[in-house]
Amino acid sequence: MTDESASDGGKALSAGLTERFGTGKLLLGFVVAGILIYLLVMVAGWRRVLNALEGADYTWVWVACASTVVGLAAWGKAWQIVLAVLDIEVRFKRLVVTYFAATFANYVTPLGQAGGEPFIAYILSRDTEASYEDSLASVVTADLLNLLPFFNFAALGLSYLLLRASLPDNAKTLAQGLAALAFGVPAIAYAGWRYRQRVEDLMLTLVRPLANRTNRITLDGVRARIERFYHSLERIADEPRELLFALVFSYTGWIFFALPLYFAGRALGLPLELVLVLFIVPASTLAGLTPTPGGLAGVEAALVVLIVALVPAIAPGSAVAAALIYRFASYWFVLGVSGLAALFVIMRS
Repeated sequence: MTDESASDGGKALSAGLTERFGTGKLLLGFVVAGILIYLLVMVAGWRRVLNALEGADYTWVWVACASTVVGLAAWGKAWQIVLAVLDIEVRFKRLVVTYFAATFANYVTPLGQAGGEPFIAYILSRDTEASYEDSLASVVTADLLNLLPFFNFAALGLSYLLLRASLPDNAKTLAQGLAALAFGVPAIAYAGWRYRQRVEDLMLTLVRPLANRTNRITLDGVRARIERFYHSLERIADEPRELLFALVFSYTGWIFFALPLYFAGRALGLPLELVLVLFIVPASTLAGLTPTPGGLAGVEAALVVLIVALVPAIAPGSAVAAALIYRFASYWFVLGVSGLAALFVIMRS
């Protein structure tokens, strides 16, 4: 399959964004996040934070921005490899734009990262010749591949901390959350695969009341979609060499996504070791589940707590400055770039 004749991705993206924005939660989320960030800076001391930012070497800030873009592009490449297993050939130049556009949709909506896979799969299925089931299978697989380096890097950083000294109490909650995810996510994924028939029965039970009220949804149609989805996963699982190749890009993506915090430390002259960054970034990502766009305020607060707790030599004001620089590179800059990508995807339709 090729991507020459598919051109509805922009319409799908536009419709999805309109639906997500229409609730009014977007503006409220940004307002609430802005207030919380303001309080965070105020607690640390406006003057201290501003002094730290004024003395920053902004060359490192732009290096951090470039690192984030490279990380996201690497994840897009991993996605392309998984799609190729399903005989869906999409040029990387086209696919990476679609990936950034979908990232924009997730970044601007509350809890977007927690349930964005179906939306990303919908955009991909309309922007290429892939079926929705193949698209969803590829997105789920790519996300699961990305979780492996997420946990590995977090475990590496956590091991370093435990060997060097005991973990501070205010960092234990996030560490426990990482541990729960490290065991919980694979267990859920395995259960969903091992007991697929029960998953299918559960889905049909949930859909049955709706199917009884409308002719647009049928139980046979839902059953066929579920079976095609699992068939797509089986085809992907039968290509371990390709999955290993995709995993290389998953690891590469996580390295470049974590590096901006290290570069933020370099910009401010802070003693932020790279191995600590490999723990702090995954741990702070858990705060991204807060009901604000892109986890705004929650991620910043988690970063400050972790930096101050793990590196006592860093003052709260400097920690807030480092968190703001990191979030500029990993969120605000990406928001601008992915917003342009979303506009392009809409226009090319």
